[in-house]
This record gives sequence, structure tokens and C-alpha cells, in this order.
Amino acid sequence: MRRRSDRETDSFSISFLDVASCGFGAMIILLMITKSSAPETIEYVDVTPEGSIIELQEQLFAIRGETTILNRELNAKHEQLSALTERIARLRRDLDDTEGRYQTSRQLSDETTDEVGRLSLARQTLSEEMERLLADSVAPTDKAIGGIPVDSEYIIFVIDTSGSMFNNPSWNKMLGVIEDTLNVYPGVKGIQVMNDMGDYMFDSYRGEWIPDTPGRRNQIISTLRNWNPYSNSSPVEGVTRAINTFYETDKKISVYVLGDDFQPGGSIQEVLRTIDRINVEDANGDRLVRIHGIGFPTIFAGPARFRQSVYRYSTLMREMTQRNGGTFVGLNDYQ
Repeated sequence: MRRRSDRETDSFSISFLDVASCGFGAMIILLMITKSSAPETIEYVDVTPEGSIIELQEQLFAIRGETTILNRELNAKHEQLSALTERIARLRRDLDDTEGRYQTSRQLSDETTDEVGRLSLARQTLSEEMERLLADSVAPTDKAIGGIPVDSEYIIFVIDTSGSMFNNPSWNKMLGVIEDTLNVYPGVKGIQVMNDMGDYMFDSYRGEWIPDTPGRRNQIISTLRNWNPYSNSSPVEGVTRAINTFYETDKKISVYVLGDDFQPGGSIQEVLRTIDRINVEDANGDRLVRIHGIGFPTIFAGPARFRQSVYRYSTLMREMTQRNGGTFVGLNDYQ
């Protein structure tokens, strides 16, 4: 029994040593095959933190400088674009004006119209109502003023109150034309006076007809002598308000536009389209109201460079009056 125990102990000891030897051997082999070396420096930068900050600041300043230059160039491009856009708009307005003059010249090619001629006289048929009114009064020999029909029962004056009109002899001439026009109408059912911006002469009659009496007529002429509200030298606002406010199916209305120019910047075609939209034709093909125009030669007394606005006004009013059953007359002097 004793011998057997010794044998078992020796056998265990040998097996343990075998295992330990194998473990240590494996470690030795791993150490032998593993390449060991000292750590290597990949890159050495000899820059202090303060130097890095200064360098980054310089880069930032350089970028800001480039940004300022680019913004300046961008603003210059925007200015060029705005100038080109404005030029395109101006050319389009000029094109509209040219087309308007061309259309007008075609329509008037068969007529002998003297743009700077005196008031021509014409006669048109009066309504039964106007004939009744005229029968009770002393009517003038010519029942028309400047070739303008006088068959309306209500009249509206739309007057250019700009400086070129008010501060020149044409204002007195305009007063005379209004007096002549009123004299051709011995009696009407209503009168209204507003400027080309649509401002009323008498606020107390805003949106209402002024009764036609000798006293009211005298008051109109008297007030006109010093009436000078702001004007943009465009009749579209006044004509539009006159039609929108006073048109009624049972009223025969005439609008008299008195002015001397139509400033560049407004489109003739756009004005005509605006009037066409509101002064539509009825079932008989007639417009809601008649529109007449009288042009004063104020600006012809000044430098030639301002005369283009006179031609624009003449073109506009000829086309507008022809489309709306009226007549345009251009005066040649202030006499």
C-alpha cells in the first residue's frame, strides 16, 4: 500500500511539471516572436499655444477682409441689377407710349386734326330732355364747345391743378373754357368739380351733385381762381373716381378733362386699360359716360426738352376720348 501511494504522488508531480513547462514555454515563445521596440515620434511640432492662437487670429482677420471685399462686390452687383431693372421698366414704358402713339396715328390718319389749332365748333344731336331745357332759355348760337357734344344732363370737370397749369396764363384760359362750356349748357341736372387726383372742390358736395344755379356757377368760377390742390399730372385718378362715384344707368354724364401734360413715368396703355375696365359698354355699345379732353399749350412756352409730356398728354387724351365717345381739342394759345 505504501509503495502504491508513492507512485501516485510521483505521477501527479510529473504531470503538473509538464503543464507548467508547457505554459512557461508558450510565454517564452510569445516573447521571442513579439517585436519590441521603443516608441517612435511621428511628428514634432515646435509651436507654443500662444503662437497657435496668433496664427488662427491672423487667418480669421484674413477671412474677414476677404468677406468685406466680397460683400462690397456683391453690393455693386445688386446696384447694377437695380439699374438694369429700372432701365428695363423705363424702356417698357417707352414702348407702351410708342405703341399708343402708333395706334392713335393709325386711327387718326384719315382725319385732318390740327393739334395746335383753335377751338373748332361742331353740332351734335341733343336729347329730348336737353331740348326741353334749352327751349326755356336763351341758348347760344353754337350748341357745342370745341367740337364736344352737349347732349349730357350731368357734367363733371376733372382739372389738372399742377404747377404748370396753375402758375401760368393757361389757368385764366382754363377758367374761360369752363365758363364757355357752362354757357353751352343753359341748364343741367347736376355739376361736379374735382382735380385730376379725384379731390373735390367742395367737400360739402363730396359724392353728390352740385345743384345747377347761377349762384353755384359763379361760385365755381370764383373758387377756381385760387384752387390749387396737389396734382401728379395724371387724369386717371380723377376720371376713375368720377365714373365709379357718379355713374347711374338713368343719367347721361359727360366728363371734361382739362390739362396740359402727362408726365413720363406713367404708362399710356395702362391708363387706357384702367378706364376701359370701369367705363364699360352697355347693351347698345355705348360707354357709361362720355369723356372729353381739352389740352392747353402751357409747356410749349418753355424749353423744348419738356414738350414730350405734352405729346404724351395729347396721345393719351385722343385715344381716351375716342374710346369713350368724346372729343379731344388742343389749344394753340392763351387768347
